Amino acid sequence: MKVIYTAKSFSGETKGGEIEVKSERDLASQLRSDGFVLTSFKEAEEEKNSARANFIDKVLGVPLKEKVIFARNLSVMISSGLSLPRAVNNIILQTRNGRLKSALEDVQRNLQAGASFADSLAKYPAIFNELFVNMIRVGETGGNLEEVLNILATHLEKEHKIISRVKGAMIYPAIIFLVMIAVGVIMLTYVLPTLIGVFKDMEVTLPLSTRIIIWISDALKNHAGLVAILLFGSVIFTWIFSKTKTGKIIVSFLTIHTPFIKNIVIKVNCARFARTYSSLLKSGVSTVETLKIISRTLSNYYYRKAAQEAMEQIKKGVSLSKVIENNPKVFPVLVGQMAEVGEETGKTEAVMIKLAEFYEDEVEQITKNLSSVIEPVLMVVMGIAVGFFAVAMLQPMYSLMENIK
Repeated sequence: MKVIYTAKSFSGETKGGEIEVKSERDLASQLRSDGFVLTSFKEAEEEKNSARANFIDKVLGVPLKEKVIFARNLSVMISSGLSLPRAVNNIILQTRNGRLKSALEDVQRNLQAGASFADSLAKYPAIFNELFVNMIRVGETGGNLEEVLNILATHLEKEHKIISRVKGAMIYPAIIFLVMIAVGVIMLTYVLPTLIGVFKDMEVTLPLSTRIIIWISDALKNHAGLVAILLFGSVIFTWIFSKTKTGKIIVSFLTIHTPFIKNIVIKVNCARFARTYSSLLKSGVSTVETLKIISRTLSNYYYRKAAQEAMEQIKKGVSLSKVIENNPKVFPVLVGQMAEVGEETGKTEAVMIKLAEFYEDEVEQITKNLSSVIEPVLMVVMGIAVGFFAVAMLQPMYSLMENIK
């Protein structure tokens, strides 16, 4: 069974946490052999429906902004002299997000039972990822939790800023695309049936383009429920498939090979790679462990793979800049050059931060100009759609006029 315990040594040292034991007697005996006396003991509550809860957390999650506020406020409170459990309690009182509040309440209970802060946070991987937990662990071990929290808060703020920029830039084209689909559906459902009745009375062979539009119109009008179910099912299937290993590889491949999109994706991932690398090194995490964490936190499969390769190569004595240069498809030449400068000068942290800031500025410029680039593309797409529709409707009429002549 799993239990939460606290124990004290004869010299006054305390320790505690969560452990798997057969009974209280076994735990007491084990602690006694280590020079500790068991002071409190309680069975850990098994998390019911944990799989369901974990799924819901991943779907709904906790906004990155909430985690930024949490890290920043905690850093300020600890620097003011508050104990960690009390600081966490103060944040619980201020937190409005239900999922974060529930998680922090459990974290506070674990802290009071003697568990470490990092281990308490690690119980909620859907909220606090490996990067978050490992930086906290380093801060606890090194006794500089306040400083590490500051670094973490800054890192999360930059992460939130870059993600918000990309999402904001995609809102305009998404709205235009949805409006185009809505107008198309209205035309096919309510306007076309009148013309289709005329075409059916004609004794002419309808062109392929017209037959395609008539087939789509009939499907939307007569089988609207089935079409809606198929579309909804396709969206759900695509979303689920994109979460599988194969789906992630395919999505990652498409995003770094599709013109224009790849430019944003590469710059965003390079910025995240550089900033995460710098933040972890600055917090005191080893290079190998840093790359291991990066390989699990970046979203693009090819960047995760590159980080894993780097981790293995560095163990063999190969430099990071060399590994980066061997992955030209995911890392621009500048990344390898800057990494090499950092290694030669011994200022890798500072160089990586400058690299991250450079790519973050690049992403900002791209997203600012995104609407001016997308507008012509949308106009071309709309023109093609309208042209196809016009040709499909006019061709039968021209055929009829020729027959009349």
